[in-house]
Amino acid sequence: MALQTVEQKIAEELGVREGQVKAAVDLLDGGSTVPFIARYRKEATGMLDDTQLRTLEERLRYLRELGERRVAVLESIRSQGKLDEALEAQIMAADTKSRLEDIYLPYKPKRRTKAMIAREAGLEPLADGLLANPDTDPQAAAAVFVDADKGVADAQAALDGARAILVERFAEDADLIGELREKMWAQGRLASKVREGKAEEGAKFSDYFEFDEPFTKMPSHRILAMFRGEKEEILDLTVEPEEPSDEPRVGPSDYETRIAQKFGIAAKGRPGDKWLTDTVRWAWRTKILVHLGIDLRMKLRQSAEDEAVRVFAANLRDLLLAAPAGTRATLGLDPGFRTGVKVAVVDDTGKVVDTAVIYPHVPANKWNESLATLAKLCATHKVDLIAIGNGTASRETDKLAGELIKKFPDLKLTKAVVSEAGASVYSASAFAAQELPGMDVSLRGAVSIARRLQDPLAELVKIDPKSIGVGQYQHDLSEVSLSRSLDAVVEDCVNAVGVDVNTASAPLLTRVSGITTGLAENIVSHRDQHGPFRSRLALKEVARLGPKAFEQCAGFLRIPDGDDPLDSSSVHPEAYPVVRRILTTTGKDIRGLIGNTRELQALKPQDFVDETFGLPTVTDILAELDKPGRDPRPAFKTAVFADGVEKISDLKPGMRLEGVVTNVAAFGAFIDVGVHQDGLAHVSALSKNFVKDPREVVKPGDIVKVKVLEVDIPRKRISLTLRLDDEPGQSQPQDRRGGGGGGQRQGGGQQRRGGQQQGRGGGGRDRAPQGGALADALRKAGYGK
Repeated sequence: MALQTVEQKIAEELGVREGQVKAAVDLLDGGSTVPFIARYRKEATGMLDDTQLRTLEERLRYLRELGERRVAVLESIRSQGKLDEALEAQIMAADTKSRLEDIYLPYKPKRRTKAMIAREAGLEPLADGLLANPDTDPQAAAAVFVDADKGVADAQAALDGARAILVERFAEDADLIGELREKMWAQGRLASKVREGKAEEGAKFSDYFEFDEPFTKMPSHRILAMFRGEKEEILDLTVEPEEPSDEPRVGPSDYETRIAQKFGIAAKGRPGDKWLTDTVRWAWRTKILVHLGIDLRMKLRQSAEDEAVRVFAANLRDLLLAAPAGTRATLGLDPGFRTGVKVAVVDDTGKVVDTAVIYPHVPANKWNESLATLAKLCATHKVDLIAIGNGTASRETDKLAGELIKKFPDLKLTKAVVSEAGASVYSASAFAAQELPGMDVSLRGAVSIARRLQDPLAELVKIDPKSIGVGQYQHDLSEVSLSRSLDAVVEDCVNAVGVDVNTASAPLLTRVSGITTGLAENIVSHRDQHGPFRSRLALKEVARLGPKAFEQCAGFLRIPDGDDPLDSSSVHPEAYPVVRRILTTTGKDIRGLIGNTRELQALKPQDFVDETFGLPTVTDILAELDKPGRDPRPAFKTAVFADGVEKISDLKPGMRLEGVVTNVAAFGAFIDVGVHQDGLAHVSALSKNFVKDPREVVKPGDIVKVKVLEVDIPRKRISLTLRLDDEPGQSQPQDRRGGGGGGQRQGGGQQRRGGQQQGRGGGGRDRAPQGGALADALRKAGYGK
């Protein structure tokens, strides 16, 4: 049977044709980006979308790395003179990195082992003989091999050497190890216990002091919490190959039995049987179990990282594609107590026109003076919106803004609380210093908050995605995989929305398909020197922007009010000839056709198909002409926090409130209802139906109606539900470590006390330590220490 090519394998995994994959691979290899291929090369790839292309890109990278490693393994074994046709076929058929390494293990250069020394002493015939003929008495057979000159002092030394040879042989059998690994993954568990004397210091890990759970049921956040507990030297983790039992084991384990079967070893009362079964047990306990334990810990961490990266990327996508308030003059407020509230006014283009610092809160308490300052700023600069950062003193500042709106109704102001995650990173960045020269670092944060309300995407791209912080345990994740995933999300979001080339910052331009950092700076420099671009073709005048870069970026760059109306649409310049043919057919000019729904719907896309542009592209062009430059983001709206509900003590079970989803984790959603601590709506309280992934129901930035179920003031915990007919005090199936419970239980973990195994119930909190913004959210909501 012929081996699959990389393209064939990916096509099978994606459920598409090999030709589609090959076309996508050729485009990627040719320097095309995923957004460009997804949008403008649909005919070539057979309509592969951006999600499929990202998966294809990732698998292509993995399989090519596997191929490179395969070449290195073949060369290593060939150089040892041990490569035959059968082994080469095995290596060529290896479809994962772990399988390849299993095959390579016996040939991998290593330090001298006991088995090597035994072979050098001539003991391999003894090992082979005992394995092949259990009727042989081991002691008698070993006596023949005693040779002091070779370091074999007596029969026992000969048997020890023979055992070392067999143990290594058992442990390096690729098929056996692969089988045992899969069996252990299906049946094994990860167990933890607190280290002696570390209980008080590691109180935040208390849920894991005596705990075990099957590998296959462990959610990502729990795995990462346990590994962090081990890293901080609070927990000891062990890999258990099977479920613990109160009954002592009698006889060999299933794993030992499988090893014995593989090599024809059985306890039949023959002279060599006991020695061979002891060798199997020794191989399992000292070699194979250790090796598989390391492998499965790596697999656990990798699966947990993959899921954590997925959650981070999904939350980041939702945040970047949050509804923009648009080109409206905005007042940004960066709340603070002692240091005051930093104020910045930006005009409808995002340009800073005024700044101030007010002191409405303790200890200064200049409330009325602050109101007067804000009213003057809003009137002078015709402010429409007030953006309030959600950090310290946010609720008090929100109250100030509310009073401003009530006292000065003629200003017609609208207020909104926005996430300030990463604002401090931006404020201290080199780009912020370049963008806002001479401005105090603290005031830059207020500017960023205002701009985030106007256009979250354009502002957030100025910050390293990891610093935006909408993930869990991000500091425990692989830097490379996290950055790669988040960068892909930012790239997809920016290109999905499109960019005004005459107003975009360099960081925003850098995220456009085909534009490098240097090229983005050249575009901004050209714009500063020669004024706004009047057409897309003028981009070719930018230094180092060649044909390939133009091809990749032109369709995603917008020029509103330029010389050609098409330049404000997502129609690629290469397809303008199609539009010209449409104009000829309709007898209209471009301005008379754009937005003319009746005329456009009367056209048949297939009439304009040619050998260059197929039906998908023509269909997209007609849709874009109908609604040019359409923004895929939702319409802007704000949550209204309840009057008189300003602190946690104001909350009462049964209250119905409006709130904003601030973060989504595997175990539920954090929701800001305006009282300093985010509440937690457990996954089981998000819908009447079973919910596997909370993001099926809510996303960061969503405005939702909730009911308060429980308020724990001392521990600052708020339990919420989106099921408004739930009654306060009503029991919810929850898991304190963040898994599901009852009907939605995700874990199956056990906390073991005094030899007893107890299923976990509890109050729906995840008390494990967290990373990034989720850590802040948990602490803010009182769900962590």
